[in-house]
Amino acid sequence: MSTDVLAETAELRAQDLIALEERYGAHNYHPLDVVIHRAEGVWVWDVEGRKYLDFLAAYSAVNQGHCHPVILQALLDQAKSVTLTSRAFRNDQLGPFYRQICTLSGFDKFLPMNTGAEAVETALKVARKWGYQVKGIPEGKAEIIAFANNFHGRTISIISFSTEELYRHEFGPFTPGFRVLPYGDAEAVAAAMNPNVAAVLVEPIQGEAGIVVPPDGYLKRLREITRQHNTLLVCDEIQSGLGRTGKMFAYEHEGIRPDVVIVGKALSGGFYPVSGILADDPVMGVFKPGEHGSTYGGNPMAAAVAQAALRVLVEEKMVENSAQLGPYFMDRLRQIPSRHVKEVRGKGLWIGIELHHEAGGARRFCEALQHEGLLCKETHDHVIRIAPPLTIQKAEIDWALERLSKVLTTL
Repeated sequence: MSTDVLAETAELRAQDLIALEERYGAHNYHPLDVVIHRAEGVWVWDVEGRKYLDFLAAYSAVNQGHCHPVILQALLDQAKSVTLTSRAFRNDQLGPFYRQICTLSGFDKFLPMNTGAEAVETALKVARKWGYQVKGIPEGKAEIIAFANNFHGRTISIISFSTEELYRHEFGPFTPGFRVLPYGDAEAVAAAMNPNVAAVLVEPIQGEAGIVVPPDGYLKRLREITRQHNTLLVCDEIQSGLGRTGKMFAYEHEGIRPDVVIVGKALSGGFYPVSGILADDPVMGVFKPGEHGSTYGGNPMAAAVAQAALRVLVEEKMVENSAQLGPYFMDRLRQIPSRHVKEVRGKGLWIGIELHHEAGGARRFCEALQHEGLLCKETHDHVIRIAPPLTIQKAEIDWALERLSKVLTTL
């Protein structure tokens, strides 16, 4: 890019930048028209200097807050040393990262990838291979059970078991081998079990569906059923994990232990794509060299960033902060006398405000909140999603509650 073009870009205002994005970018997103220029902690600033409280946290990718100084320093230090070796060679950051995340989670092994969708694909592959090698499912017959209104990513295989028509429209033919059941109905899983089921893939709380919390005992019952039928239980904790719900992992609320845990997003604190799966040796051991991999997966910069992201999550007690402030926030939201609100639900600092259909959709409320200095995002048309960085303090929640109350009662 020439110096003249760089100078011109630096002087562009919000509407100019939006016009550029619309002109040259694919239209696969419909963002709010706020152009963020800078961020720190729970706050972001647009190109014209307006300040906003971030209540999306990049879909839980910045649980540690924007531009956390410890994670930033880890990124800078590693960038000066070595950023990428590929897995053809070893690097000095990967072993310590493996030890840290396995010690934190209690699993034997970690397999690193980059994006959440890659990690889900990795979990699907390990589940099928385990089904053939260990369970003895006939070749090509492995089944994986998933649930209605799930969101696990955007690849062809993953949208093959999505129930959201928008995600599937004109992307077929789809990958076979998946069965979709109602979310929250454990007995439907029990009835569907057969010798060819290799795994049950579940979100402990469904995020994109609108912060849908299953009935108490649901995960525990899934664990019983899968053990009874020698089937893997795979928990997708990409959004719900790493402190979002007030536990390090959301499945801990029911005292269970899955066979495979999928992690991503906050694993890097928003600095760099880092994801992967956790499992014990009998499951992870089905992979042999050359059967699965990633050029960037496990690179030294990713490993250094992830170590710092996990360290601050624990040392700064962000998980405990979510557990403490989440119930307070939800209780206060439920006290707002709004005719538009159908239900407030969630766990920890992950809350969905479901609106009545007559309210005219959640987006107009998110747009109104933007003008009040609060950035939220609608999901499934009628739900306002609340997911601030886990570094948020009570005073900032109270500040947000004033604006939420104003919009929900006057719009």
